[in-house]
This record gives sequence, structure tokens and C-alpha cells, in this order.
Amino acid sequence: MKSILLTLVSLIFAAPTAQAQWQSTTYTLKGGWNSIYLHGDASYATLDDLFASNLEVLEVWRWNPNPNQVGFITSPLIPSNGTPEWSKWVRDTAVGSSLVGMTGQSAYLVKCSGTTANSYSVPIAYKPMPPNNSWVRSGANFIGFPSSNKAGNFPTFASYFATFPAAIASNAKIFKYIGGDLGANNPLQVFSTSSERLDRNQAYWFSSEVVGNFYAPVQISLSNSDGLAFGRRRSVITARVMNRTAAVMTLTINPVSSNSPPSGQELVTDGVPLTRRTFNDQGEWVETPIAAAYNEVIAPNSSVELSFGIDRGLMVGAADALYASFLRFTDSANTFDILIPATARKSTLAGLWIGEALVTAVESKPLEDALKSTGSAFPLRYLIHVSDDGTARVLSQIFMGPMAAEPHDFGLCLSEAGLKADAKSYASRIVATHMPLDLALGTTGSFAIAGDLSCTIATPFDDPTNPFVHQYHPDHDNKSGQAELLAGQESYDVTREVTFTFTDAPPSGGSATGWGSSVIGGTYGEVVSGLHRDSVGVGTGDGLNLSGTFELRRASELGTLNP
Repeated sequence: MKSILLTLVSLIFAAPTAQAQWQSTTYTLKGGWNSIYLHGDASYATLDDLFASNLEVLEVWRWNPNPNQVGFITSPLIPSNGTPEWSKWVRDTAVGSSLVGMTGQSAYLVKCSGTTANSYSVPIAYKPMPPNNSWVRSGANFIGFPSSNKAGNFPTFASYFATFPAAIASNAKIFKYIGGDLGANNPLQVFSTSSERLDRNQAYWFSSEVVGNFYAPVQISLSNSDGLAFGRRRSVITARVMNRTAAVMTLTINPVSSNSPPSGQELVTDGVPLTRRTFNDQGEWVETPIAAAYNEVIAPNSSVELSFGIDRGLMVGAADALYASFLRFTDSANTFDILIPATARKSTLAGLWIGEALVTAVESKPLEDALKSTGSAFPLRYLIHVSDDGTARVLSQIFMGPMAAEPHDFGLCLSEAGLKADAKSYASRIVATHMPLDLALGTTGSFAIAGDLSCTIATPFDDPTNPFVHQYHPDHDNKSGQAELLAGQESYDVTREVTFTFTDAPPSGGSATGWGSSVIGGTYGEVVSGLHRDSVGVGTGDGLNLSGTFELRRASELGTLNP
């Protein structure tokens, strides 16, 4: 069981995710040296391609935070080629350039042609990332912040760092770049934190005796470090939001569309159909579509946990189609403006599904074939594999592990012989014990929401799993005088006509997280023939009807089932 659980967990979380939401920021730069802060990843293109239309950009230097860096006393660290703190790119100079692309949540120096009299608008398209800062006590910090410009002006340093005052204390030094040559006036020291505005597009030097991860008066901790990355299967992502201030914070959460991707990048089909998950009065989860902005009120110095889901029923694109958008977090004081990326892939139902049917009613022949409720639900395990083309097969057993065939990838097979011989300790075997072994039954109908799937489970009279066959039972001692059991004398063929009817919601009512993508189910029906004699005591009579519900959970997305 431990092996099975570890395997299932690894399969659930191994699916790759990708950030592919797009935004663009236009940076206003001057001739000489400027600083910028990139709130997302632009490494999809080399710097030669990224600035192909901006010939005024001559050099780009990225600051690489180093816990062992040497701090400055009177001025920031001047870019010095060959030091680990800096990576550089120089136009038309391949030799010596160590910077290929621009990574996210990083500070950069950008050198432009001309003097401070020259002004340039340089757009950069990027994939926004969740904010992240790491302050180091020894040395300087070259960082930026997601400050808000909603009110037409950025907040002051004093208001932004009110909850992190050590960063702007009297013994701290702050510098900004204003263009022109490097020297006494560039970078320029910031002296008045009460009037200086914190530009979200700039990076600043801080020489402060502090450590921490401060990036805003709010801290957003996500259960997925890539943001709201749902992939093909994930159903719920939580975010713990901390109000670091001493006042009540009204947080506004607003859905935002992605820009069109740059040329050569994957197309975005639509925004992610996000939902807001809350508890109702009965303690059940309720999922409300996030179609417009809504507010969350957070008490001073307190945290709230927000739960976000996804309505995959609204994702009608092709299989594996990309959906991407954002949630924008802002506050009523217009202090910060944070974009949290959201992505999802259109999933198919291909893969291995494992679950149970619960038989809750059985036909009573003495009561004119009425269905009678059982004293307790009777579970029947089912294993169903759906191939990439939608073909479903009901299995009696499955092996999961490294395959015997090269390159020995993790896979699914019907026989132990399909496993790599010296890696069976990493494999798992799962069995549906109410079925004969080594079955892979074809089905009719469709494995899909609102669909019906049927199959016939035949148990021969001499099969070890036949209920009439008992190896040591005196009633089956072959008194027929034959060397083997005879059909219809001491044992009978048993046939089970099984039907799965899929519903668009759990048949028990309420809601199930991931229903229709990682969880599926509905009503269960079965007609058993071969167990009941007719009214004159001969033959096997008509079938017995059973009914109940079923629920299956996806254990693998592998649409290939090896022999």
C-alpha cells in the first residue's frame, strides 16, 4: 500500500506546468546608465533578439545576489566584469558576454547611447512571476518592488516601508540611477524617504543592516511556487495572505487577461476559469466563478487563507490547449500592485482510473423483483484505463513501474513480464479481486461526463474466482464422476452486465474538487446471471439487478497500456 500511495502521489504531481501569461512594461530610459526591475521572466528570447528594435540599448548587466558580497561604504558597487555579482551582455560582442536572457524578479543595469538629454521608451514583454525578495545583512541589496501607480503616483518610500523600517533607517543608504555616466551623480543617493516615490519599474541600491524577504506590506504565500499553476489535473491551490500593517487592509482581487504572446511563443486559448472557494453554512465548499473584482478584509498583523479552484467544464479548447491569465492583488491604500499568474491545460480523460462502485440496492425475487436497500454498501474495486483515442477498457489487474522495454520509462502494463526485471521493487500491482485475473475487457459507450460505459464480465464455471468453485468445499467434490467440473452441474457460468453512467456532479449531491478532470463518477448498475434458478428449479433463471454509485480517481495520465 505504501508503494502504491507513493506511486500515485508521484504521478499526480509530476505533470509539468508552464508559465505562459504575458504582460509588457515600457521602461523610460535615458542615455547612460539606468536601472530597471523585471517583475517576470523574459528569457524566452536572447538579448540580441529582445532589443533588436532598440539599438540604443548597448549593455545590460544583471545583479546576482551573493551572501558573501562586499558591502559599499559611500557608493554602490560599480559594475565590474568577471565578478560573480554581475553577468553582462554587450551588443555585438559575443566574446565575454555572460548574460544570454533576462530572468524574472531580478535587477538590471541598462546602458543606453547618448546623454541624459536623450530619452527612450523600451518595451519588454515578459511572463509575470510571484514576487520574491531576499535581503542580505552583509553588503548591498539591488532590488525592486511591486509598488502601485493606480492613483497616478507611486507611494513614498516612507509609506511603503512603514512595516519594514530598518530598510530606510537613518543609518541606511539608498541609491537610484538617473542616467548619464557612472560617477558622483549617478547613482544618486536618496535622502528624503518621505517625499521620494518608489517606482516599480526601477531597481534601487539599499545598504541596510537587515535580513528578510520583504517585498510589500502584504505577503502572499502560495501552495505552488509557480503561482496558480493548475496544469492538466490540479484542482485547488491555496494562498496565505498576510497583512503586515497595523491597520485593517482591504484587499481587492481582480481577474486580468493575458496579453497576446510574442512571436514564436505558444498561443493562449483563453483565461483560466478560476473559482473562489468558500464554506457555506453546512460546512461544504462552494465554488463561485471569479468574473469580476471582489474584496477580502484582513485584520491588522493577521493572515487569511484563500482557496482557488478551476472550472474545467468551461475549457472547451483542444486537448492540452493552454489557458493563462492573472489575479491582481491591490490594496485600498494604493500601496502595492501584484500580479499572480494562473495557468491550466485542457485535460483529456486518458489514463488509469481507480476507484470503487458501492452496491446499495439488490433485486429481491420474492418481492416481485423490487430493489431492496442493502444493510450497508458493498464495495467493488474497478480499474479502468482510457487510451489517448478515448478507448476504455476494464481491467482486472494493472502493473505500474519501470517498463522492461528500453528506455525503461515508467509505464502501465497488464503483465508482470512487462516490468523491468531488476526494478520490480519500484513497481506496484493493483487488483480488482471480484474479477477473473488477466482480463482487459472492451467496452461500449463513452467514458465521459454524461456518457454511459458498459462491459460484460464473464466468469467461467471452472474459473478460480467463480463463487461456485471452492478448492476444499465438500459440495464440489466432482460427484458427477467426471475428471473435471461440468458446466451446469456443480458450477455455473456467471455473467455480469455492468453499466457506468457518468454524471456532471457527484450523485450524492454537493461538490467534489476536481470533478470531471481528476475525479469522475455517477450511478452504477449490474445484472448478474447464473446465480439464480427459475421458478421450477431448473436452469439459471433471469438476472439479478444491482444498483449503486461509483467514483473513480485518476492515478495516471498515461494513455498507453502495454501488453
